[in-house]
Amino acid sequence: MTNQKDLKEKLSPMQYDVTQNNGTEPPFRNEYWDEFGDGIYVDIVSGKPLFSSLDKYDAGCGWPSFTKPIEDEEILEKKDLSHFMVRTEVRSKSADSHLGHVFDDGPGPSGLRYCINSAALRFIPKDQLQEEGYEVYLKLFQEK
Repeated sequence: MTNQKDLKEKLSPMQYDVTQNNGTEPPFRNEYWDEFGDGIYVDIVSGKPLFSSLDKYDAGCGWPSFTKPIEDEEILEKKDLSHFMVRTEVRSKSADSHLGHVFDDGPGPSGLRYCINSAALRFIPKDQLQEEGYEVYLKLFQEK
């Protein structure tokens, strides 16, 4: 596990605040809210794959929104009672990074909306998956 000093050096102040202090970045003023290229989103701390662009959609909320995680076992859900609300927090299992929240107002069969902070993510475009070591996820983007 990476120590806090190393994380402060590796991450931007916003990335650190979001992932380590359960912070939230501003809506519509973050890196990936309007990114719709093909690729995957990984945990900025651990590098573990979290979401695919194939499951991303514009929820109109100003943060990246996904219908499901790419790997269920890498996502932890916890009850969040902060800010006078009852929500379900989403964390990465490997790094224990705060990612965002999941809501039951999404599209599709699951009805879920994973509302995730860009600051908790790193986007790997489809054409860089192999060189970045994520070639196993290329199969997601092959035409059927």
